[in-house]
Amino acid sequence: MGIGRINMKVITIELSDDQARKLKETADRFGVGPEELARAGVEGLLLGPEEEFRRIFDYVINKNADLYQRLA
Repeated sequence: MGIGRINMKVITIELSDDQARKLKETADRFGVGPEELARAGVEGLLLGPEEEFRRIFDYVINKNADLYQRLA
């Protein structure tokens, strides 16, 4: 049995300068890139309830826990 291929799509969105700045600032606070933070947000919204969004968000935060410790 081979490894399945995952097809990915690239979506471009337009943000105001203020929205882009806030996205970058928030991503910086969490130690992730703006794209990763936006992806986590979209995944959470697509998966359903707020609890699922929180699970994904926590995953992103925990994924970078070592970095946060070094920066503290």
